[in-house]
Amino acid sequence: MKATGQLIQEHQAVLLMLQIMEAICSDLDQGVQPNTDELDSVIDFLKGFVDKCHHGKEEDILFPELEARRVPNVGGPIDVMLSEHQRGRILIKEMAEGVRLFKAGLSESISKQLVPNAREYTKLLREHIAKENQVLFKMADSLIDETSQNELYEKFEELEFERMGSGQHEAYHHLLHELAKQHLGDH
Repeated sequence: MKATGQLIQEHQAVLLMLQIMEAICSDLDQGVQPNTDELDSVIDFLKGFVDKCHHGKEEDILFPELEARRVPNVGGPIDVMLSEHQRGRILIKEMAEGVRLFKAGLSESISKQLVPNAREYTKLLREHIAKENQVLFKMADSLIDETSQNELYEKFEELEFERMGSGQHEAYHHLLHELAKQHLGDH
């Protein structure tokens, strides 16, 4: 598999989590009592799978490889992706704070902090993924030969193991499956 193919596969998992987040936000809008353990699990997925692992593969491995092949960072597509990753981190932090405040007794933090930030994050990530899949990864595929793609893939696997440990990837996919079953009625 190409390294970019692995990132595209991971995007499918992220998109599924975004659907789940939309369903949770709709439930919360309708007055469903928040399940803070579930919200903590969603935030853990965003921090661990999306940011630490997936964005880590891009920032620490793919983007430097593209820069080495003369894709500009400053003012170019990499710069845009990095700024969107940073915005996503801020939104995740705000969502986590909304859950923390809810647990501390501030019930309005769900509607005033968690839900709006979750919706902004969902919009941001959907647009971000489309740019990566349709522009950046196609650019990468045209610049990076098969041998180098294989080397990047191996580096991705090492990073994933170092950052998440053994079995965490599977645990995140199990979480996705369970949340999808509960909130989307499938999987």
